[in-house]
Amino acid sequence: MSASRPNRSSRPPGWGAPLRLVLRLAVMGIGLGVISGTALKLLAPQLADGTSRTTPPGQQPLERLSASQPLPSGIALGRFEPKTELTALSQKWAQLAARHKDLQASGYLLVLDDGRFAQLQADKALPAASSIKTPILLAGLEELDTGKLRWNEPLTLTKEVVGGGAGWMASKPVGSRFPFWEAATEMIRVSDNSATNLLIKRLGGKTALNARFQAMGLHATVINNWLPDLKGTNTTSSLDLAHSIAMVDTGEMLSPRARDLFRGVMGTSRTNTLLPLGMLMGLGGDSADPDSALLAHGVTVLNKTGDIGIAYADGGLIELPNGQRAVAAFMVKGPFNDPRSTGLIRAMAAEVARTLIGKPGGTAPAANR
Repeated sequence: MSASRPNRSSRPPGWGAPLRLVLRLAVMGIGLGVISGTALKLLAPQLADGTSRTTPPGQQPLERLSASQPLPSGIALGRFEPKTELTALSQKWAQLAARHKDLQASGYLLVLDDGRFAQLQADKALPAASSIKTPILLAGLEELDTGKLRWNEPLTLTKEVVGGGAGWMASKPVGSRFPFWEAATEMIRVSDNSATNLLIKRLGGKTALNARFQAMGLHATVINNWLPDLKGTNTTSSLDLAHSIAMVDTGEMLSPRARDLFRGVMGTSRTNTLLPLGMLMGLGGDSADPDSALLAHGVTVLNKTGDIGIAYADGGLIELPNGQRAVAAFMVKGPFNDPRSTGLIRAMAAEVARTLIGKPGGTAPAANR
């Protein structure tokens, strides 16, 4: 009789079954790990961008929006866009100017935040004097922004660019070198005429600068002679002066860093007896230091004046107590060293303060809004 194969179920228990179970679990674990790793690798670019498959089409998730885009809130930069004329202010300027038939006056104001404006022969070309240094500074910083010059680039004083009048650079020997930043700053701080001529030459000369002014939309701004130009052949307008400052503050021209340089240089100006003092007088004050006195009212004025005796000018950026910003400029041509010219500029600036600010601690009169 032959022997039969023993039944499986009849085998005695051993380690075979547990080992097979452990082996199956290990294989399953390796498989799941490979699948998970592959899935994570495919999803990594989307996770890095802050997106997922559950993000609705065309909509950015919060993480990506906050990282790469500016917040929706914030103070707008404003625009150079006149909308609503402050007719009472424009008429007041006209009345003030009409008192002096032999003076030629011009004025312009624009609140960058809401477009309120006032005007008096705003586009009339008048002798610029040193006020033309504001658009020259703008042109210089535009060159800096595009990498065509360096902030510390040395400029050499030549006989051609030495100018009389304001400033100290003319007293230095021909051949002296000044970094661009120093020439630009002294051009505004003490209205140095030689520093201005250095910039005019470095920026390509009169013809090249005039073409740039036209391209900027500064149609009345023209350089015909080196500074100090006591005969008043260089011209600009109150509209151009206000526009040249507004283009910087609204971001229309210059990068944020160049804009900061522009504001920093403009803030060094020592002469504050026209626009700043006039603003202070409109608020009922008077001071030998108008800038400090205006700070007590929440007002800051960054300005540049012009004075050649037969013509006076002042244009600046005005920071108001309510956080708004305005640009204003005034020009007057008249008899040599006539105090009525400077007085008229201060009177027009005083009306700006009364209109936009009103009484100290109060609000602007409703009739003038």
